[in-house]
Amino acid sequence: MTTPSPVVVVTGANGLVGTAVCRALVERSARVRAVVRREGSAPAFDGVTEHVGDFADEGFAREVSRGADAVVTTVHPMGSPREVQHRVAVEGTPVLARAARDAGVARLVHVSTAGVYDRSAGVGDVAEDGALLPEGSGDYPDTKNATDAALAEVGGLTTVLVRPPAIMGAGETSVWNALRPQQIRDGDRRANPAQTWPWVHVEDLADLIADLATGAVPAGDDAARGPVAGGTTAVIVAGEPATWRDYLGTVTEALGVEPEWTDEPAWTGQLRTDRARGWGWAPRVSLAQAMDELRRGLTTRS
Repeated sequence: MTTPSPVVVVTGANGLVGTAVCRALVERSARVRAVVRREGSAPAFDGVTEHVGDFADEGFAREVSRGADAVVTTVHPMGSPREVQHRVAVEGTPVLARAARDAGVARLVHVSTAGVYDRSAGVGDVAEDGALLPEGSGDYPDTKNATDAALAEVGGLTTVLVRPPAIMGAGETSVWNALRPQQIRDGDRRANPAQTWPWVHVEDLADLIADLATGAVPAGDDAARGPVAGGTTAVIVAGEPATWRDYLGTVTEALGVEPEWTDEPAWTGQLRTDRARGWGWAPRVSLAQAMDELRRGLTTRS
């Protein structure tokens, strides 16, 4: 008997993470409903169908969720005014979550961020139960924390909050491969070289998300083995240890400018990935490979 291909809804399907997730899902024989705001912008992969609309619209959310097995949400307008981040993420994402629940969708995978954790100087290693940043820590962590909390309140779903740090990967919209280097080019080059720079490559991140969305990581009652069935489970996903000397040093060298190293207090702990590894995930892209991709991209553009 042939097992039917899972149907997965992906919001922000034309973004850096969304595109990688669509690709990883197709590789796992899933059928993907790619949600985008602009017609013709969805990834052109076999098995992907474009759905143009606003996932915060209840009617559209119900329509795109009907008959789906999982929903993956990747949209957060980082860098936009706080009210926009709040409207799109904190208010909008739960609309889709409720529609998915009502449609009988089994699993919601939400791309959160490791930036919700307190990583002040002196804080050691951080796991999923680490202290969250308090309200007032900034528009981005505040609204990401609020979105996570709002999704946890929806109920009736197995919800996974995937928490990556800096996401590496080539692309015009890539924060760490394109946008952040532009800021560095413009003069923002200060950092303690020993400060931890946690990261993950977008392909490794997409692998975990796709495995979660297709049920390759089964739900149960032990978060060490998989998402808690019917509950909300956070999971940190990060690559091998790195520091700002690795990242900023690579960018400044490629751009032909000098970094401004400081000795200010900084976090030197690590993001613990025991939970993700217990779920069968392991990064495939090494730091050397990620930095080489970064270097080649910057050299090509400069």
